[in-house]
Amino acid sequence: MIRAGIVGGTGYTGVELLRILALHSEVEVSVVTSRTDVGIKVDALYPSLRGYINIAFSLPEVEGLSECDVVFFATPNGTAMLMAEQLLSRGVKVIDLSADFRLKDEKVWSHWYGMEHACPELIAEAVYGLPELNREMIKQANLIACPGCYPTAVQLGFLPLLEKGVVDVNHLIADVKSGVSGAGRKAELSTLMSETGESFKAYAVGGHRHLPEIKQGLELVAGVSIGLTFVPHLTPMIRGIHATLYAQVQCNIDDVQALYEQRYASETFVDVLPQGSHPDTRNVRGSNNCQISLHQPQGGQTIVVLSVIDNLVKGAAGQAVQNMNLMFGLKEGSGLGTIALYP
Repeated sequence: MIRAGIVGGTGYTGVELLRILALHSEVEVSVVTSRTDVGIKVDALYPSLRGYINIAFSLPEVEGLSECDVVFFATPNGTAMLMAEQLLSRGVKVIDLSADFRLKDEKVWSHWYGMEHACPELIAEAVYGLPELNREMIKQANLIACPGCYPTAVQLGFLPLLEKGVVDVNHLIADVKSGVSGAGRKAELSTLMSETGESFKAYAVGGHRHLPEIKQGLELVAGVSIGLTFVPHLTPMIRGIHATLYAQVQCNIDDVQALYEQRYASETFVDVLPQGSHPDTRNVRGSNNCQISLHQPQGGQTIVVLSVIDNLVKGAAGQAVQNMNLMFGLKEGSGLGTIALYP
């Protein structure tokens, strides 16, 4: 039985990890931390976990976490990097759901996240945890940097085109919408449902911190620099990411459809829909799935890729568990068989 610890167990991704791991047949959640809720039973704060998680929140201390086989960091940026080195030195595998180890350039990371990196020597060791791209490396990893939710949807949408070199890499566009849970579980006026309801807006058009992460991943695949315009939007829903991706190609839609079906044929959590489909975010709500569909409007050179995920599952906690399964030699889909909720 794998002993798992969760640092930051009171946020949306933390409780999503608890929901998934509570039913994982190979995992025992042995430590859940929260500085503000020490001593409070987990199921007292989250009654949905009654009968599944029977422990109390504790302080995030290395000594207690060192008893675990794997520790998930579901924390704000800048937390995992303060503890990762000590845990790794004690033989604990680390899966970070924040951005602390995603970017390979320390200076770029500091620019976008507004702080100095506490352990830059670990950046090279960290494996970027997108299984559909780095599966074999993940199997051997001790430190995983889980992708962000926007980067997951965008990279899965663009990967086949870039891998085959059939796209104009200088003119990629990612127009992406997110539910309000992507902002985290905190009291903030701009993400209150009464503020976001009956409204829709773009934000961070001049530059979002997920932009360098997306470019880093796509450029690794393409082997060259890319030109990417990334515009995120906030939508009045709780969960979900919908990415509408635009690319210029020289091939026809039938060839592109075949390319995607072949690329993702063996992927458990990527579903390429029939040509011309329009996936809803509710198709993947609560599941670890990414659904993709392809269009070629008016038969022109523009391919439109629609990519949808649940930002808290495939975009966070579910992908983290998928990585854990690979790291410990388990079946990749263990604990992740939940069918999407409908309606």
